[in-house]
Amino acid sequence: MKLNRRRFLTATLGATCAGLVPYRYSIARTNDDFFEIIAAPTDQKLYEEDAPASSLWTYNGAAPGPEIRVKKGARVRARLINNLEEPTSIHWHGIRIENAMDGVAGLTQDAVEPGQTFDYEFTVPDAGTYWYHAHNRSWNQVARGLYGPLIVEDEAPAFDKDHDLTLVLDDWRLNDEGVLDTDSLGSLMEWSHAGRLGNWLTVNGLSLPEMSLRAGEAYRLRLINASNARILEIDPARFGGLVLGYDGQDLAEPQKLDYAPLLIGPAQRVDLLVIPEVGSGFEMEEISGGQSHSFVRFRIAGDGIAAGVEIKLQPNNLPQPDMENAKIVTLDMTGGAMRGVAGIMYQGQELTRDDVMRTGQLWGMNGVANLADEPLFVARRGETISMETMNNTAFAHAMHIHGHHFMITGRSGSEIDEEQPWRDTFLIGPDQKTKIAFVADNPGKWLLHCHMLEHAAAGMNTWFEVT
Repeated sequence: MKLNRRRFLTATLGATCAGLVPYRYSIARTNDDFFEIIAAPTDQKLYEEDAPASSLWTYNGAAPGPEIRVKKGARVRARLINNLEEPTSIHWHGIRIENAMDGVAGLTQDAVEPGQTFDYEFTVPDAGTYWYHAHNRSWNQVARGLYGPLIVEDEAPAFDKDHDLTLVLDDWRLNDEGVLDTDSLGSLMEWSHAGRLGNWLTVNGLSLPEMSLRAGEAYRLRLINASNARILEIDPARFGGLVLGYDGQDLAEPQKLDYAPLLIGPAQRVDLLVIPEVGSGFEMEEISGGQSHSFVRFRIAGDGIAAGVEIKLQPNNLPQPDMENAKIVTLDMTGGAMRGVAGIMYQGQELTRDDVMRTGQLWGMNGVANLADEPLFVARRGETISMETMNNTAFAHAMHIHGHHFMITGRSGSEIDEEQPWRDTFLIGPDQKTKIAFVADNPGKWLLHCHMLEHAAAGMNTWFEVT
């Protein structure tokens, strides 16, 4: 079956509809009460029914991997079993976790070798929408399917299990046969430009799936962008959606956006409130590039009418920054295509064009590519950090801070409301400046990197330490 190029690039518009139950399936526990997460090769179909299966790397036999759903304050015990051909590790994205359990190979732990295991044990202090993914050679391993959702519920959730739905979104790079293109992984073109952008969008591993909702009933839709580099754009107003939270942190109350589109960068999450009306249903669309592409359909059953639906959100208790006594930090991002690597150091030497071809290092953070020997800053535990990031490159970046959540306090070209939501990943456009603030209250060595995974591999990694 040969793909038509025009049809191929319009993503899911021509895809086969598949029925979809709420995304949740069981994960085995061992006798010593560990979740077993097995990383291994798996064949899985990504395109239409008559297309061949793709050879993926998955957790427990599917991409996404199994949803882990626990209560706030629970102790999570997860055993990674590595049946891959290369070392791996798991990062628990967005959790204010103990540093030794953060899963960053080369910083907080050694990568888990093929045939070996590693036990992760940590407490989840905050309710919200999180996810887990490979954090060794992430540009390769996440692109092949190594990720899954981690949902932390409040003790008394506002939505029951039938009204709390997870949607893991990913854009895959498929070839003309509808099979995952692995030959292009590691391309310097991707590493030096916008990152690996796919051409086929799936939800929970399916093409244009359908979900059934009941009219007049309130639903939480948890959207997780698991793409390597794609910034997804949606407009919740098209289907009456309200925002409940960002990056795992609930707002004080549901929010109607007064702008569009809503950008969801790689690794970011958005929770939406939907109360469907009687009718045939609606579709959720990705609207970047001036075109609309449906990626999930919702069919509406019943004839109920929403009457006085009240949603009581329970925001997490995060420490408020003390801006008057904040430590000031600057982060200057340079490099990439159209700007060059002039002045960027790697392993003690300034990069040349030959060095770039040999090492793949193309980006710098404060003039250094890929994990400087010294931390970006050292903070006392409990100290407020005010960090200004300057994007002196030609591309957007999704900046992720491990172990902490922050508020955006300033952004060039836009006004910032006083009531900013908490985030763990922020988008910054070309030649833009963004200021964030957070309390460095979690001891350890923490990664700060671009979550366009090709950018991180090509130099956009640094770290800080909380003592």
